[in-house]
Amino acid sequence: MMRPWMAFLQLAELFVSTMVHMLYGFYIFSTAVAGDLSLALNEYFSKSNINIQINHQTLKSKTNLDDLPPIVLVHGIFGFGKGRLGGLSYFGGAEKKDERVLVPDLGSLTSIYDRARELFYYLKGGQVDYGEEHSKACGHSQFGRIYEQGHYPEWDEDHPIHFVGHSAGAQVVRVLQQMLADKAFKGYEESSENWVLSITSLSGAFNGTTRTYFDGMQPEDGRTMKPICLLQLCRIGVIIYDWLDIGCLKKYYNFGFDHFNMSRRNMGVWGLMECLLGNAGPFASEDWILPDLTIQGSIKLNYPLQTFPNTYYFSYATKQTRKIMGVTLPSGILGIHPMLFLRVLQMSQWRHPSDVSPPYKGYRDEDWQDNDGALNTISMTHPRFPIEHPSRLVERDSDCQPLQPGIWYYKMVDGDHILFIVNRERAGVQFDLIYDSIFERCRKHVFRKKLPTLPNELHHHAS
Repeated sequence: MMRPWMAFLQLAELFVSTMVHMLYGFYIFSTAVAGDLSLALNEYFSKSNINIQINHQTLKSKTNLDDLPPIVLVHGIFGFGKGRLGGLSYFGGAEKKDERVLVPDLGSLTSIYDRARELFYYLKGGQVDYGEEHSKACGHSQFGRIYEQGHYPEWDEDHPIHFVGHSAGAQVVRVLQQMLADKAFKGYEESSENWVLSITSLSGAFNGTTRTYFDGMQPEDGRTMKPICLLQLCRIGVIIYDWLDIGCLKKYYNFGFDHFNMSRRNMGVWGLMECLLGNAGPFASEDWILPDLTIQGSIKLNYPLQTFPNTYYFSYATKQTRKIMGVTLPSGILGIHPMLFLRVLQMSQWRHPSDVSPPYKGYRDEDWQDNDGALNTISMTHPRFPIEHPSRLVERDSDCQPLQPGIWYYKMVDGDHILFIVNRERAGVQFDLIYDSIFERCRKHVFRKKLPTLPNELHHHAS
């Protein structure tokens, strides 16, 4: 009798989760459309005859701006950059807080690897090259979008960049820095890890999340999906969206799978069926974001990633749970976004299947129960698995002055996973406190120190 009852509960949970996510997606989309319509109407009726006399002053300010290293805001899963969803800002308008901020538009569901490649060419310019070996293995085109003009073509060791990543965006930046250190971009053999001045993570996905298993990833391998789950519905929707290839919609929002050539013009009806059946496309090759966000996938991704001695690292780990009589539970009802409340509750009660090998030696369920509705708090502080990187908990900023590179400084923040994005009003004064401190640190406290001199060079100078 239990099996039908459990199946009914699972289907009911799937229905509720699907409806909540669809309603939130519709809310975001309609908000963006309403904002664009309002802006267009205002421009039409006002027809302001502003005299554009910015000449010398504008040129002067632009010259000053050129001296500032850009702060690059990198969005997370289902995110979008400047130019998508009309005038809507993924970072809630935080980019207006500084004079030189870039907000790249990367694939919202593409793999961490693919997004890191896209971010490089967004900054340097040229055609995105995903690499011949990777492209063949994953069954997509080697080349992607063309950036006629890079957004920071002078980027190099003498002109390093500050990166701020939300959620999976933080891991994208870590992978990019390792690619720079490994000189992984053809034609840019002079690249190095020192092209990155600082990395700041907002609810960063460093060590994976148990949420992936609730959404449908198999805890046995962290790569494949359960037959019936939220991610299967998402997969079908994304394939159909990309196959229909409606120009105006794709310009408004794009999942980032253009290099898989899933358009109806390229693959026809038979190609659509192959993708839906799981025989082709990104979901068949596992070259998409969710396998990278499982605990197993993150450990695999983390193996080659280093924390470099000349880069500054900071992270803000969010938590929306608390312990009551030894039991981890959501810290409230009203403060948690409706889209995340169910997942906060589920993740707080997480138990790794007893018949499945743990993802790493020393794994404990209780370590993974605090969460923000999307990521486990243990995952957000700093890279921990398979190797723990140097870190320091910060309670007061004055405690860690002067800042040292090569250490992950992390703060704990009460809030859910989307508190500091999209809807600025939700975070209230916390929004300004967080982003103001990030931008102030980038501009006033983080500078490239002179790179250390090698011992043999010291000896040479002494003689």
